[in-house]
Amino acid sequence: MNIKVWIAIGVAVLLAFYGISVNNSLVEQEETVNQAWAQVENQYQRRADLVPNLVNTVQGAADFEQETLTNVIEARSRATSIKIDPSQLSNESTIRQFEQVQGQLGSALSRLLVSVERYPELTATQNFRDLQNQLEGTENRIATERMRFNQAAQQYNTSIRRFPASLFAGLLGFDRKYYFEATEGAENAPEVSFD
Repeated sequence: MNIKVWIAIGVAVLLAFYGISVNNSLVEQEETVNQAWAQVENQYQRRADLVPNLVNTVQGAADFEQETLTNVIEARSRATSIKIDPSQLSNESTIRQFEQVQGQLGSALSRLLVSVERYPELTATQNFRDLQNQLEGTENRIATERMRFNQAAQQYNTSIRRFPASLFAGLLGFDRKYYFEATEGAENAPEVSFD
């Protein structure tokens, strides 16, 4: 055989091995993103699981605002109705929709906790304090898992955009993952009113 043929075969073999290496690396990073997403969903589910207990405890206050409780229950229902398969993490509108309904539940819970301040007998009960502490801890876990998801997505997104891996990433079907972002208006402090 001709030397040019052997060189061409050698280059093709090297490219194939490099492509396999890039693919394996991107698969591993994509699985890290998927695992981070599962942890985000896990913490949101933990929050959703706390809501019925919190609502039941608060309902024990005879004259508590029913509208506030109804808003929390409805927001929880909407938040638990949206499930995102890891394959949809490349769809920005799906991520934004998930963020929106989770944000609505967070807002409803915040309003509930502010309203509870008017009921000293309720805030004095151990059950309520325990639930409130669990909810606060869960909110911190959610923030941590969202940060970890964004870090995993950043590493993955950087890898698929770096040359020469970017050539293979597009051919192998690896798409950008979208980040959690601050909701619009998050830079403004919430208004708290006790009137």
